[in-house]
Amino acid sequence: MRLRSPWLAALATAVLTAVSLVVIGGNASAAGTGPCDIYASGGTPCVAAHSTTRALFGAYSGSLYQVRRWSDGATSNIGVLSAGGYANAATQDSFCSGTYCTIVRIYDQTTRHNDLTIAPGGGANPTADQGSNAAALPVTAGGHKVYGVYISAGNGYRNNATNGVATGSAAEGMYMVTEGTHVNDRCCFDYGNAETNNLDTGNGDMDAIYFGNLCWFSPCATGPRVAADLENGLFAGGNGSNTANTGRNSAFVTAVLKNNGTSTYAIKDGNAQSGSLATRYNGALPTQSGYNPMTKQGAIILGIGGDNSNGSVGSFFEGVMTSGYPSDATENSVQSNIVAVGYTKSVTFPVNGATYKLTNLQSGKLLDAVNCGTANGTAIDQWQALGNTCQQWKFTNVGANKWTITNVNANKVLDAVNCGLALGTAVNLWSSLGNTCQQWAVIPAGNGRYELIVENSGMVLDNQDCGTANGTSARLWMWLNNTCQLWSITS
Repeated sequence: MRLRSPWLAALATAVLTAVSLVVIGGNASAAGTGPCDIYASGGTPCVAAHSTTRALFGAYSGSLYQVRRWSDGATSNIGVLSAGGYANAATQDSFCSGTYCTIVRIYDQTTRHNDLTIAPGGGANPTADQGSNAAALPVTAGGHKVYGVYISAGNGYRNNATNGVATGSAAEGMYMVTEGTHVNDRCCFDYGNAETNNLDTGNGDMDAIYFGNLCWFSPCATGPRVAADLENGLFAGGNGSNTANTGRNSAFVTAVLKNNGTSTYAIKDGNAQSGSLATRYNGALPTQSGYNPMTKQGAIILGIGGDNSNGSVGSFFEGVMTSGYPSDATENSVQSNIVAVGYTKSVTFPVNGATYKLTNLQSGKLLDAVNCGTANGTAIDQWQALGNTCQQWKFTNVGANKWTITNVNANKVLDAVNCGLALGTAVNLWSSLGNTCQQWAVIPAGNGRYELIVENSGMVLDNQDCGTANGTSARLWMWLNNTCQLWSITS
């Protein structure tokens, strides 16, 4: 979109009980049951199942995703440690050692082969997207190191030729596990059903989960929130505005959407680490023209809007789409299964309050305040090492992997000029304003290098035109999977 039967009930209860025992035992793989087994037992089987962290069927033993190596373009499929188990992250680490990798395919674990690959251009952004940095989102699941999919501005995945995904007014359900702290207010961090031509073709042509801070229909409660991207609107419930959808900012979030295509939709969220789902809306489809009945087209998107609006940010660990409208009991069982995974994340670098030098991998030059300036608006470039405090930066934690980066000499923070959203936005020094234009995420790429991503736009700190000369400007750009956007952070 643009910015823009009694038997079944008893069975569902039995499944819920079994999964609850899994939670108590603390081992999600012990029961040999995955979310898609639960959905199938409830009569709403998965038609797409994507995860880079674990198998979503108890018997699945195939590949989860594929990475491409920067050094030689070779690819490797990353599978599971055992059937129904967790990703074999060691395979990725070994294959990418000494270089860097991009996630280029996320396999569908159903027999329908609805794999996600890097999205082509679309109406909102005609340029093809980039795949995500494969090392960017290390987490623990089931006690194992695994990697999620880190979406920054310009990342996105899509499949326009799917099999079995709902079209027209057919009913479907879906969920994804995401992060409650990696969000912005740009369009659109989605997972779900979208147009097959990469264009905004009208109201009701999409049915996707959105998660983030973007308030389309004012007023909104404080985000981030789960909303339904039904095309030309992010619906928090009802006709769009729904302040009862108060959102969720837990470290990990289960985001749930279901839509029967003719009369009803529901939005739920939950803490993916504990507890149950909260129903944020359950009622009639929007009354605006085009949404009742729905006219779903059946493509699948991840990290973007239906027309390739790709300025949003987010995290993706797992998600499915179903045939049919799942019951509440089924969704509750799935939530219990997710909680049993034990998703955790810890950030140990950089050290809060420590001072570092930032060296660009491509140029070998240090991030530098031009002429050691101390005034607001001082430009930022790259320069050979001079051993002075104009090239030293203090990292101060202001939230979950959010940092202000202060120039030691000037005592001013690294800032996106005028909070710009355009490619090529300059960076400078400015007095602290406490806004997201001065907050940065430090994202691992492997081999001791990092991306630095400004929170407001989701763009990365970039070495202009990959220059190597003293004085080359630093700027912001979408992630391009190149060494010009990688930095070593050393004391």
